[in-house]
Amino acid sequence: MSRVETFPMVAMREAEDWVGRTEERWGSLTPELAGMMSAAVSHPLSLRRDVRRGCLMPRLWHWAAFPEFVPLSQLGEDGHPKLGDFLPPLAFKRRMWAAGKLSFFGSLRVGERLRRLSTIKSVTPKSGGTGDMVFVTVSHQIEGETGSFVEEEQDIVYLHIPDEFKAPKRVPELEKRDFDETVPINEARLFRFSAATYNAHRIHYDLPYAREVEKYPALVTHGPMQAIMLMEAAKRHVGEPPKRFRFRGVHPMFHSHDLRLQGRLAPGGKSMDLGTATPEGYLGMQATAEWD
Repeated sequence: MSRVETFPMVAMREAEDWVGRTEERWGSLTPELAGMMSAAVSHPLSLRRDVRRGCLMPRLWHWAAFPEFVPLSQLGEDGHPKLGDFLPPLAFKRRMWAAGKLSFFGSLRVGERLRRLSTIKSVTPKSGGTGDMVFVTVSHQIEGETGSFVEEEQDIVYLHIPDEFKAPKRVPELEKRDFDETVPINEARLFRFSAATYNAHRIHYDLPYAREVEKYPALVTHGPMQAIMLMEAAKRHVGEPPKRFRFRGVHPMFHSHDLRLQGRLAPGGKSMDLGTATPEGYLGMQATAEWD
């Protein structure tokens, strides 16, 4: 019998009791935060962003608008805020943002006040190649001052930390690509993105912790940063931002290699398959952008 089946059912029932829990938060992507984000995700083909108050906010940059200002005493060993406030506390030492999907209605703006209503939709135990895990699905609705809004769903996965790093099965890079662009990755970029999003997860900046505690071979490149770069590449090649976007991490990417942004436009030009790839030719993130 698997550990998911024998996972303490009292704890699982308690976690399931969190389904339907809601949280309301207010935030803003200030011009200063927008400038930090612009610098963190920049690369040679990026256009210079106008981040003054009132300018259109690039897609996905709302992720920096709701920082969690918890005191250091309320951070876990990994640097994440401790569980049990909004997200359910489960007996797993690793927590990651695994996937997401978004729909955009209008455009949010830099500096406007934003409201985010979050709801826990489901708590689902699973077992896979990396062992037992629990997926927590959270929906968000982000509203601006003038009626524009974003509907978002995030899948957060709870995992056990392995005794040694075991890479997941590699997914080959996109074939028949319309573009393949290289973005330099290093410690400074990871630090800047962590700072812009107020993300203290130590796997992105603390190399001894990443190697010795979480058993990664190097610092982990942020999934949300990869998603933002893919979103911006899609907009750059089509000429306008997509109306819908979904993404899924399939392999960790590390600071020890650069990222390749790949895209393949579907016939008719209404959707695009996207991916971040390693120099060796396998994907870290899969994504799809849709314009219709």
